[in-house]
Amino acid sequence: MAGMTRPELVQVADTVSRDKGIDREEVFVAMEQAIQKAGRSKYGHEHDIQALIDRRTGEIKLERHLHVVDEIEDEATQVTVARARRKKPDAEVGDVIIDPLPPIDFGRIAAQTAKQVIVQRVRDAERERQYEEYKDRVGEVVNGLVKRVEFGNVIVDLGRAEALLRRDELIPREHFKTGDRARAYIHDVRQEPRGPQIFLSRTRPEFMAKLFAQEVPEIYDGIIEIRAVARDPGSRAKIAVISNDSGIDPVGACVGMRGSRVQAVVAELQGEKIDIIQWTDDPASFVVNGLAPAEVTKVVLDEESNRIEVVVPDEQLSLAIGRRGQNVRLASQLSGWDIDIMTEAEESERRQEEFRTRSQAFIDALDVDDVIAHLLVTEGFTTVEEVAFVEDAELASIEGFDEDIAAELKDRAQGFLEERERAADERRRDLGVDDDMTYVHGLSATMLVALGEAGVKTLDDLADLASDELREIVGEDNLDEETANTIIMASRAHWFEDEDQAAAAAAAATDDEDGDGDGATEPEPAGDETAADPAGPAG
Repeated sequence: MAGMTRPELVQVADTVSRDKGIDREEVFVAMEQAIQKAGRSKYGHEHDIQALIDRRTGEIKLERHLHVVDEIEDEATQVTVARARRKKPDAEVGDVIIDPLPPIDFGRIAAQTAKQVIVQRVRDAERERQYEEYKDRVGEVVNGLVKRVEFGNVIVDLGRAEALLRRDELIPREHFKTGDRARAYIHDVRQEPRGPQIFLSRTRPEFMAKLFAQEVPEIYDGIIEIRAVARDPGSRAKIAVISNDSGIDPVGACVGMRGSRVQAVVAELQGEKIDIIQWTDDPASFVVNGLAPAEVTKVVLDEESNRIEVVVPDEQLSLAIGRRGQNVRLASQLSGWDIDIMTEAEESERRQEEFRTRSQAFIDALDVDDVIAHLLVTEGFTTVEEVAFVEDAELASIEGFDEDIAAELKDRAQGFLEERERAADERRRDLGVDDDMTYVHGLSATMLVALGEAGVKTLDDLADLASDELREIVGEDNLDEETANTIIMASRAHWFEDEDQAAAAAAAATDDEDGDGDGATEPEPAGDETAADPAGPAG
């Protein structure tokens, strides 16, 4: 900037603004700051030096600002009202007196300092522009050239910015060299002290979804939707699609003529095998589709625990599980269900074991022979409680049963439950569990025994538990989370009642200031003020 004429200043601002894509005003502000810094170096850093550049002519004005105050604390930047009025007759406290300063002839050091300030400001402005440009582009797929590779991390030049493709976001066994073209997904843009950081990924499921959107026009147009993607990067992936047009096959559209569309995506992902699956709202059907190419013979859903049990032929087990569990893991990620796989032989054996266990439970509880126990299990009864409280007609309708048998079975079931409840209550007392605990709605006698064995014996002990701790003690199958929360809140009710009673007692004590216990304050004695003093006034 040394020796630079004023019109040249405007030309430089215009050139930097155009080349760097930065607002012209920001360049002028950077120049003014540089001139201010040089001015303070010449006249003293303690002074409030301001520089102004005419945006049209490039003329530079250098000024010293003095603030008008009642009492001076800093002579370099403040002036009293009396002295200020010598220059400005109507000066008041709070005004600013401006002293013009002679223009600076930039020396070599001053010019170098100014250049550093301008370069830094331009760099900051460029970083801000990059952040503003890319912060809303998260979720896009971009192309760039590999600028350099550092410790396995790839720096990608996107043209107007640099981005980072970290080693853990690269597909396994994938190597980039300087000058290679890279395509990746922007998954995060952050503003950091050293400038905006643009983070790329090639392993995320969203990258595959975007690649399909680029290759399949129907996805781009919204006719076909990608509902879920699960990936084992570089090895295998599953993608679930659905068509909004009944005349278009979503799987066929994604595969393309002779597999051209899916092969383009596979090539970009270094040969990753892709299973394209039709989405369905029925979780059982969707999981069956997701486990392809394995065949499924039976599906059992447990919606409460979000688990799904899948039975496959013995010879299909390894295919359904996949290498190192890959197939079932991807199907689980795709569907959002936990999947348990078993063979037909394992399922048959488990069913027989459950049949034997339930039958024996009925034989022991109801004192019946194995034929009646087997009939109950076959009809779907699983617990003694179900037998005790089922409708008479439903029990009598079982083949081989009549009303007398049904009534007898119900009596025996109810008698068994009463005896179990009595024994549990006795055990509760032996464990020292407070009687107050029995009034908490939702806790059975067997649950109270379990709590007592775990050391939870009073309402305060119960109130200190979290819902998951309570469920763990009594058995998660016996208590859902909502009921557990209700029980714990009920056990805490006495805390608030005690607080209310204490507050009421405190209020009563405050009202009963005379201490006679009647809650009323005695009136002041009326009449002669001297009555308060038996001795009378001092004479």
